[in-house]
Amino acid sequence: MCSKFSHGVDMYAVVLENESSSIHIDAVIDPLSSSGQKLASLLRLVSKSIRPSMRLVLNPMISHPYAPTKGAKDGESKQFHISSTYVVNVHAESSLVDLPLKNYYRYVIPSVDDFSSTDYTIYGPKAFFANMPPSKTLTMNLDVPEPWLVEPVVAVHDLDNILLENLGETRTLQAVYELEALVLTGHCSEKDQEPPRGLQLILGTKSTPHLVDTLVMANLGYWQMKAFPGVWYLQLAPGRSSELYALKDDNDGGQETTLSKRIIIDDLRGKLVHMEVTKKKGKEHEKLLVSADDDNHSQQKKKGNQNSWNSNILKWASGFIGGSDQSKKSKNSAMEQVTGDRHGKTINIFSVASGHLYERFLKIMILSVLKNTQRPVKFWFIKNYLSPQFKDVIPHMAQEYGFEYELITYKWPTWLHKQKEKQRIIWAYKILFLDVIFPLALEKVIFVDADQIVRTDMGELYDMDLKGRPLAYTPFCDNNREMDGYRFWKQGFWKEHLRGRPYHISALYVVDLLKFRETAAGDNLRVFYETLSKDPNSLSNLDQASQCFNDLPNYAQHTVPIFSLPQEWLWCESWCGNATKSKAKTIDLCNNPMTKEPKLQGAKRIVTEWPELDYEARRVTAKILGEDFETQDQAAPPAETPKAISDPQLEDEESKSEL
Repeated sequence: MCSKFSHGVDMYAVVLENESSSIHIDAVIDPLSSSGQKLASLLRLVSKSIRPSMRLVLNPMISHPYAPTKGAKDGESKQFHISSTYVVNVHAESSLVDLPLKNYYRYVIPSVDDFSSTDYTIYGPKAFFANMPPSKTLTMNLDVPEPWLVEPVVAVHDLDNILLENLGETRTLQAVYELEALVLTGHCSEKDQEPPRGLQLILGTKSTPHLVDTLVMANLGYWQMKAFPGVWYLQLAPGRSSELYALKDDNDGGQETTLSKRIIIDDLRGKLVHMEVTKKKGKEHEKLLVSADDDNHSQQKKKGNQNSWNSNILKWASGFIGGSDQSKKSKNSAMEQVTGDRHGKTINIFSVASGHLYERFLKIMILSVLKNTQRPVKFWFIKNYLSPQFKDVIPHMAQEYGFEYELITYKWPTWLHKQKEKQRIIWAYKILFLDVIFPLALEKVIFVDADQIVRTDMGELYDMDLKGRPLAYTPFCDNNREMDGYRFWKQGFWKEHLRGRPYHISALYVVDLLKFRETAAGDNLRVFYETLSKDPNSLSNLDQASQCFNDLPNYAQHTVPIFSLPQEWLWCESWCGNATKSKAKTIDLCNNPMTKEPKLQGAKRIVTEWPELDYEARRVTAKILGEDFETQDQAAPPAETPKAISDPQLEDEESKSEL
């Protein structure tokens, strides 16, 4: 086999000739696209295995992607097989206007080179990145098979903020990832009807039938649950779902029903389950999703809630599949509790964080919540984006301060337009999966930004009447006149679209999960997102990850109504005047688009109690990890008007994912 390089007017080709081969492959590849980078590894493996002749045409996009090959969906490639000639056309996902490269991709695929020819030694497939820029902030991310839930379990360095020049002489970063679980997915249908959105499902074993749960989405009747290899039994959840519907038997073409569906997961490819349900006799005209305000249903629902074991056992059962990394205190948060010196109804708080800096902020937020309430508190965190250090610290921190926590996750559905940047994916969890990411027994949760400081009892907010709205947000302040030029919602499209409604900030909000599920708010938000997100500018007024998902609930509030919280529930220096700071119940360290002040600098200047909380959080962390702790805290900078920073790298590290 020999190779040569040829070029024409607008194309370049690499030709690998093998006259004795009966297989020839032509490939047109955009080398800047992720699909092109994947294909390179596959073609290399094919070349080593069957030694075909090849012609590889490198065709980077100039401005806009070509339309996909006929018969292919958007973003997919199309492969033709004609006799012994293979033609591969890869639809581009990037272009020359994206240069210089912002992503470095390697596709790992097993080959014969991974195994020794003389003994049983296994070398394993690997990806090697050479000549990486040492002074650029990099983020490590894995592109894994769809059914896999993978998380880092060993990583000394911050995988979200990698600076190779800080790694020492070896300049080698090491991290260990673990396949934590598999995703069981499926589609639920009802004959001659739309998918039964809101239908609640439970999954378990014969001895413990309720380990995890979820609900059916409107799109394709999609559902998913976290599982492991083994034998599982899928059932309709007790309550309205099982009262109205029954599972149809797969083995019977008639109308026979069954109580459960057996599912066997026997490999690492996960499982796709197709299930059909049918309305029970006499229930054909009843609606599955009925508002709690419906007079005809409220009494029946109240009675059902009192007698059903579902809401009392759900959180306890979900602990089994969550593993040892979640709190083992397993009481219903809707019930009165006594936890140490804490008593009353549990306050459930949800937050997201990625990277060591925001995990540092997250610990401070936790302490600020706990120091201002005597009620039990349970925190909910997205598991797959937390660092191994945080997951090591949080159990000990929970024990020392007397709070509960749970680590949750949800795999991005394949049919939903996916964000490419890691920060955008993380922030999507703030809004897109609220109806399915929590156990069905959880009735209400408050989202609090990781970089927020709480100054009041969050029980007041947790108990607030939302007037039948599924969501409650705080409107943006408008009394800091210096920022008038940045208030995009007061002009143009947003002014016309809102029609007098306020534009809300997403740093703090309350979710009435019962109302959220009853009104199919999650399905509605995903429909808006799917429609708007394919235009990269339609959900982003600022070039920041959080802003695009701040736009979404504001855009959709005509369909998914928002209850506006009193202004004192969220104060932010960038948008609010100092005259209202003394009344603030929470302070958010939101970015200032004018000065771009780093968060650590702003935190010490803006929040008087922040250095003390930070000191305590770092001291506790060092104690838990067995590390030395420097007792001398850094002095806070003088309280002066912040100046715009000139170091773009510093801005990128500390401000890239917040409004």
